[in-house]
Amino acid sequence: GEDIVSAAYAVNFAIRTALSFGAIKKGEWRKCLEYCRNRLPVFCVALEYIDEITCAAGVGVLSMGIPIVTNDTRVPEIGKTPVTLYEALVVESEIDKIIPRGIEIKDIKIKVSGIDIPVAYSAAFEGERVRREQMYAQFGGKYSDAFEYVKMAETDEIEDGKIEVIGPDLDEIKEGGAAPLGIVVKVAGRKMQKDFEPILERQIHSLLNEAMGIFHMGQRDRCWIRISKDAMSKGFKLRHFGVILHARFHDIFSAIADKVEVSVYTKQDDVEKIVKEAQRAYEERDIRVSGMTDESVDLFWTCALCQSFAPNHVCIIKPERIGLCGAYNWLDAKASNEINPSGPNQPVKKGRCVDAVKGEWTGVNEAVFLKSNRTIEKFCGYSIMYFPETSCGCFECIAAVLPEANGFIIINREYSGMTPAGMGFSTLAGTIGGGQQTPGFMGIGRLYITSKKFISAEGGLKRIVWMPAELKEALSDKIKKRAEEIGEPDLLDKIADETIATTTEELLPFLEKVGHPALTMESIL
Repeated sequence: GEDIVSAAYAVNFAIRTALSFGAIKKGEWRKCLEYCRNRLPVFCVALEYIDEITCAAGVGVLSMGIPIVTNDTRVPEIGKTPVTLYEALVVESEIDKIIPRGIEIKDIKIKVSGIDIPVAYSAAFEGERVRREQMYAQFGGKYSDAFEYVKMAETDEIEDGKIEVIGPDLDEIKEGGAAPLGIVVKVAGRKMQKDFEPILERQIHSLLNEAMGIFHMGQRDRCWIRISKDAMSKGFKLRHFGVILHARFHDIFSAIADKVEVSVYTKQDDVEKIVKEAQRAYEERDIRVSGMTDESVDLFWTCALCQSFAPNHVCIIKPERIGLCGAYNWLDAKASNEINPSGPNQPVKKGRCVDAVKGEWTGVNEAVFLKSNRTIEKFCGYSIMYFPETSCGCFECIAAVLPEANGFIIINREYSGMTPAGMGFSTLAGTIGGGQQTPGFMGIGRLYITSKKFISAEGGLKRIVWMPAELKEALSDKIKKRAEEIGEPDLLDKIADETIATTTEELLPFLEKVGHPALTMESIL
């Protein structure tokens, strides 16, 4: 009916739903109430002006655990009651925000059935590569500044589904060129926590890769994205990154994400400004796990997020060894498992310790064998020479043994020059990536370099003889602190960089001159 008392029929339908689908018998009014409150995705909209009859009908609706949204500002709001999940009555003066507000207070989870983008979208495209000759434009890597950042927001601070591109869009970028990029995703939800930010952020890698013609590698402020000419010709724009992330975050993380808003920045000034906030957040996340040790926990965590590119690769994330992508630490993996118990991060019971020096446990070996498609039989977590951990392609750095210097060199992804090993980053990455177990070579996260467990079986930090100047400067404070702890306070000055040497012939005289400790250590081979 058209009059207000007809609301009784709508409530009657809700009760019939409980009786029909909830297996509730007539007369069990408490069970009906619980079903309506906890299971039915329903709320009531009461438009102004509200009179006594409407109030009476509203009380009846509320008694069934159904919250009310109104635009009548004369009505006082009512918070959570014993029969409602959250707020019982809220006022929303803007008509176009009434439905989203009702969805929020009834905790209705949105499922986006189709993703409105001009290219095909499927997990089948996740391992797709976009070669240089196929590429229309690229962002990040060693070609431009780029970052991705997920941050928690309050529900009243953001608008669900809002996507904006600040700066030049894809069609304004020269074909074959590189441009700056910043992707900021704000997520709000009653169950959202700051601890969940890195988990959602790391999923950007998989979610963007599932679009045909889009290639994504890396994470944080070291990501690398390519868009193919074919995707561009079909009408793909930068806002479609936001369309994908909004839809998929709601789909995968519906338990915690009530609202998702995406901003894409392509102006250099904006990227440089906002990345500083992101970097502070990255640092805070890394600090959280700094007081933990491998010995203080019974569980490690697997990470199989990159298996679309490296099917046999699996990370074993420990308190003292961050994931090689640099984005997931032990606490992040634990939080990821809490959000998605069947996801890429699974608990690993350490089991019996086989070798404490090399870092080998029976439980880890069993997990690695199963998660690597039965190709890798064992891992030694603290060694680069004996069954080292495998690498995918997302590693921040590469550690490589340099036999002539009896030590390690470390190359970060951003360094494009030559190394004393006679190979650059790309060549080395092609050698060790793809889930291979390559003694003497290993992909690592930056923070692992200053961990007490950093390749400790072969001597750890004291073995580092060369690294690019940028990496050396970025980690200088942490290296100095760790060097003092191991009795080598001048170690940082004894580590060469590309301004000193790019060949072994140049490196060895320098190491002898400064008295690098690696030269007097036991042979690494």
